[in-house]
Amino acid sequence: MRVVVTGATGNAGTSVVRALAADRTITDVLGVARRRPDLRIPGVRWAEADIDPGRADLTEVFAGADAVVHLAWKFQPTHDPVTTWRTNVLGSIRVFDACARARVHTLVHASSIGAYSPGPDDGRPVDESWPTHGWPGAAYTREKAYLERYLDGFQLTHPQMRVVRLRPAFLFKEGAAGEQRRIFAGPLLPRLLIRPGLLPALPAVSGLRFQALHTDDAAEAYRAAVVRPVRGPFNLVADPVLDMAAVAGLLRSRTVTLPAGAARAVLAAAWRMHLVPASPGLLDAVLRLPLLDAGRARDELGWTPSVTATEAVSAFIEGLHRGAGLDTPPLASAGASRA
Repeated sequence: MRVVVTGATGNAGTSVVRALAADRTITDVLGVARRRPDLRIPGVRWAEADIDPGRADLTEVFAGADAVVHLAWKFQPTHDPVTTWRTNVLGSIRVFDACARARVHTLVHASSIGAYSPGPDDGRPVDESWPTHGWPGAAYTREKAYLERYLDGFQLTHPQMRVVRLRPAFLFKEGAAGEQRRIFAGPLLPRLLIRPGLLPALPAVSGLRFQALHTDDAAEAYRAAVVRPVRGPFNLVADPVLDMAAVAGLLRSRTVTLPAGAARAVLAAAWRMHLVPASPGLLDAVLRLPLLDAGRARDELGWTPSVTATEAVSAFIEGLHRGAGLDTPPLASAGASRA
């Protein structure tokens, strides 16, 4: 089986290509990215290609592939949603259409918990039937939700293609910590202070709780989606549900309660001054995300996470302190050049 992975040099991509290459039923793994990495993974080849509109046709890249795993995504610039829409939405549509032209049998698309509409008032976990209309105030959630609607129609017009959508919670691993710091927090997050015992207190935003997953565990679900005859959406999460008190416990810090409105005001001011890259709309979305039930992934993919959500966040914290990274342009360590 030959598998092509777009966005193969990022947080999810580096774990996914490694998981695919370790599967004996998969004979060829081609990692596709805008810039060729120096990272060496046995069984993985690399190719340079850009999914943006106006770039070279992707059909040749996908020719002969049995499956395409689409992970490519642009998180910034958050001040220019037209740019992210061009890559994330129009670029993804180019990928889907190229899969159809290349007669790819299986398309595995990286959706997200962010595609979901706000959760139920009673806080119960939801399955894959919960609406996926996103949160309109954040570019990331709008884009993920739009692609869900596009794939609804794409599946109807391409019934011969097996389309799988994976909707993971927040993905963490040590080697991606530096990239995630750059994407979401920017220079205001003091890397050297992110170590147990060094931060006296953390703000605990009222109502904020989240689900997390180690990226390597998510990669195993992507591998299973490629090799098993499944279709449709799958939630991916690990227990337990976390909040800032849980994160503070990992850092041996206390928490200081911060009302959600005040947190948003501070973030909005910092974002307007370009001090942080994460937009206030993203905080609005996170506060409204549903909790996910991953029972379908367990039953049909045979998937269960190997580490807890707490352990995944702990790996991220360790990576932040160490300035960890990998030998790819997106995941370059804090001290490495990203030219």
